[in-house]
Amino acid sequence: MAKLVADLLIERLIHWGVDTVFGLPGDGVDGLFEALRTHQEKLRFIQVRHEEAAAFAACGYAKYTGRLGVCIATSGPGGIHLLNGLYDAKCDGQPVLAITGHTFHDLIGTSYQQDVDLDKLYMDVAAYNQRIMGPGHVESALDEAVRTALSRRTVAHLTIPKDIQEWRASNFHRSPANVPDHSGAIFEPAYPQPPQELLRRAADILNQGRKVAILVGQGCLAARAEVEQVAELLAAPVAKALLGKAVLPDRSPYTTGGLGLLGTAPSQDAMEECDTLLIVGTSFPYLEFYPKPGKAKCVQIDIDATRIGLRHPADVGLVGDSRTALRALVPLLKRREDRSFLETAQKRMESWNELMKERGTRTDLPMKPQVVTHTLNQLLRDDAIVSTDSGTITTWTARYIEMRGTMQFSVSGTLATMANGLPYSIGASVAHPGRQVVCIIGDGGLTMLMGEPATLVKYKLPVKIVVIKNNVLGQIKWEQMVLDANPQFGVELQPIDFAKVAEACGVAGFKLENPADAERVLRSALEHDGPALVEATVDANEPPLPGNVSLKQALHFAEALASGQKDAAEIIKTVVENKVREVI
Repeated sequence: MAKLVADLLIERLIHWGVDTVFGLPGDGVDGLFEALRTHQEKLRFIQVRHEEAAAFAACGYAKYTGRLGVCIATSGPGGIHLLNGLYDAKCDGQPVLAITGHTFHDLIGTSYQQDVDLDKLYMDVAAYNQRIMGPGHVESALDEAVRTALSRRTVAHLTIPKDIQEWRASNFHRSPANVPDHSGAIFEPAYPQPPQELLRRAADILNQGRKVAILVGQGCLAARAEVEQVAELLAAPVAKALLGKAVLPDRSPYTTGGLGLLGTAPSQDAMEECDTLLIVGTSFPYLEFYPKPGKAKCVQIDIDATRIGLRHPADVGLVGDSRTALRALVPLLKRREDRSFLETAQKRMESWNELMKERGTRTDLPMKPQVVTHTLNQLLRDDAIVSTDSGTITTWTARYIEMRGTMQFSVSGTLATMANGLPYSIGASVAHPGRQVVCIIGDGGLTMLMGEPATLVKYKLPVKIVVIKNNVLGQIKWEQMVLDANPQFGVELQPIDFAKVAEACGVAGFKLENPADAERVLRSALEHDGPALVEATVDANEPPLPGNVSLKQALHFAEALASGQKDAAEIIKTVVENKVREVI
């Protein structure tokens, strides 16, 4: 049979090495789905229950493989639904290609059904954004889209009118300027090395510092050995942005763990006390957690030149890949004999880890949320892939799930959207069928895309879901109190029996309410042959306290309690107990 435009596009994706597409069918992409059907031996289609989940899954696939994630949606509402997941990919620097349908090419702009100009709608989210105009346009446009997504680690978008998808390729001629095969499908990432003069200036600053701290992010995920080498030479504690959680094992002698509201007190202490800061592969957005401008000299390494000096004044900026730049920097660094700054951080981390263990092994009822993640951490394999969602659940996961071995971890970092956790896990399980994949999610995030457990069953993906159920949008509750000095409002959730919902989808359901049962229930779920969900009911009044509480936060908290906060007495009791344990 003669090839159609849709065939050309799908075959070009295969030519680029794409093996998986996440999406949902619709009449606006019927031609593309026929091409997917006829090429299914080379290209898998994973059907999700909502287009937003398709974009999240493509982002998760990209995060956990380093390869291009691809999602597809129909015209109009289908393409609109992709947007949140695509912004997540854009904000976290992940290569994702979105392919959408459009209405008939000669009815665009006439208010026909689903006549939404997606190429206009996607102008902000997509670095490359183009409408396919015919058979001769497919190859060059798709090549440019893929190159842009991979080289700039961002989102690209192609939209194709419904009828053009089904045009016969042989019935149309190229324009004279469109030379056949001029667009080569070759991509090799370029890792520029900073000039020697800048490397020497950076080394001078780092060698002269007495108290050097390092902040790393997801740009260092492939540079663990180099980060450890620099930390050892400079006797520097390493704080980790959340997306860089897997850069170093959480029990590494060099790391003080996460930074920020859900980070550790030792990391914040290191930022406040350092006289020199090395920022590598991160654009950690929370400015208040950096050293105050002028207090510390700063060297920054980032592959994106526009990010140098974006969060903190940089005395020297090195543009390049983290691994390459660190390798070039190491020979210029001198081993610091005074190890006191690192040793102080290590002692603080010993105390912090003891505090986390004490909180994670509490036997109170209702069960504390950190008991769930603390117990789960002990049961995870050393190659587990862990995804979490946005909310208080992010704190419990960040603090209690410890990276070790070849474990991978991610979350919606800069966008901090809810509902990403389960689709991320779908992408991870599709990409890594032999590895343990665990999703830790809140009841608010899970209900946003609650159809996706059925996707796990449909494709036999053995993802384990741990849902922390407190019947409240917890992060928003505490933000209303601590950031705005207001009592909670609009955050209570109608309870759902998630174990029953899981079982209705074909997923094994487990319930956990008592800390004494935590290990048994979680182990049973992890050992289940297939997808499983644990509904863990926890104390809604357990606050995700920051590593160091500021005076302003404390005052706002007190004002909110005095203004009619629900369960104020129970909250006060919980906070006092936590602070007493911390002091002890």
